[in-house]
Amino acid sequence: MKAVNVSTNTWASALKKMAVAAVGVATMLGLAAPAVAAPPSGSDSVRVVGGIPAAQGEFPWMVRLSMGCGGTLYTRQIVLTAAHCVPQTGPNSRITATMGVVDLEDPSAVRIQSTYVYQSPTYGTSTGGDWALIELASPAPEELGTLPIATTTAYNNGAFDVIGWGAAKEGGPQQRELLKAKVDFVNDDTCKAAGGFYAGLIPSAEICAGNIPAGSTDTCQGDSGGPMFRRDNNNAWIQVGITSWGEGCGRDGKPGVYTEVNTFAAAIAAARI
Repeated sequence: MKAVNVSTNTWASALKKMAVAAVGVATMLGLAAPAVAAPPSGSDSVRVVGGIPAAQGEFPWMVRLSMGCGGTLYTRQIVLTAAHCVPQTGPNSRITATMGVVDLEDPSAVRIQSTYVYQSPTYGTSTGGDWALIELASPAPEELGTLPIATTTAYNNGAFDVIGWGAAKEGGPQQRELLKAKVDFVNDDTCKAAGGFYAGLIPSAEICAGNIPAGSTDTCQGDSGGPMFRRDNNNAWIQVGITSWGEGCGRDGKPGVYTEVNTFAAAIAAARI
C-alpha cells in the first residue's frame, strides 16, 4: 500500500487483495494490525467476471502461499510476491509454498517451507515498492519453470492475464481451483480519475488494469502477490505486475492496481537473499 495519511480502517480497505482479515495476518506475521472495513451493502453481487478454471500445467510457476497470498517462481528457489503479504526482512520458516497444481487439495501438490523473507526497502514510502522475495528451503521441481519479469515499459499496454485462488466475489470465500481472467491496461490519468485512493497513484511504481467503466473483471481478496502477465515479443509469458490493491473487487470504475515490475526489476535482481 502506498504511503498516505489515512485512517487504519481506510488503509485496510484499500489493501483488499489479502485472503484473511488484516488483524489475523498481523497476528500471524507480526505486522501492524489495522481493522478491516466491511464490504459495502450488496457487494455479494460483485463478481469477477471472466474468471474460469486454469488447466493443469497451464501456469506451472504459480505459487500459493500459506498466509493467503499468491506468488510466482522468480527462480526455482525464490518466490516473488507482494510486500504487504510478508513481515519484515529476515529468517522465516513459517510460510508454506504450494505449487505444481491447480487444485489446492490435489495430493500431488509440491509443498516447500520458507527459510528467509526479503521485503522491499521502499515499501510504504512515497516511491512505492509492493514486492517481496521468499527463499525456499529447497528448489522447486525443474519442470515447473520460472516466470521472467519485465525490465522495460514495453509491455505496459494491451490485455493482461491474472490468476489466483482468491475470492470469486468481493468478501467471498477463497477458491480451491486456480482461476484465470483477462484485464485491460488502464492509463494513469484514467486510473487517478477514479478518485479516492486512486488519486494518489504512484505512476512510476504502480500500473492499473481492469474493465473501465463497467468493472466486473478484477483480482480479489487472496490474489495479492500473484502475477499480472502477458505474452512478450517471442510469445513467452512475462510478468508485468504484482497484484497489490484496489477499492473492492470488480467495482464499476475501480480498476485493480499492480506493482509495476519493470521499475523494480534491478532491485529485485540485486536483492541479497
